[in-house]
Amino acid sequence: MKRLSIAALALLAGCTTQNQTVTTTIPRPSPEDATPAGIAYLCDGRKEVSVVYAKNRASVTLGDRTWRMEYQAAGDGFRYVDASNEWTGRDDLAVLRSGGSPLAFNCRPIKRMA
Repeated sequence: MKRLSIAALALLAGCTTQNQTVTTTIPRPSPEDATPAGIAYLCDGRKEVSVVYAKNRASVTLGDRTWRMEYQAAGDGFRYVDASNEWTGRDDLAVLRSGGSPLAFNCRPIKRMA
């Protein structure tokens, strides 16, 4: 029993490293995809943004507010806008702005929503 415990501890010790970053890649659906797909994001200040993407649109929710935005082509990133709000980003980093001011920034996907 003692030999097994020492072996298990040695194995666990070898598996842990300091400053190890766990990154989960959750790709956004293509803007043309008609099937709704939801992704939850965690932003600086522990703000949570949820986005449902479907057919060139995104419903972006922060707290008790939801914005329905239209897709706009954006070079190497993505951009969804309405009259005064914007959900934009690149790779796995996004920002929600209202009237040009950030409401939630450094948003990273954390999970798919049902």
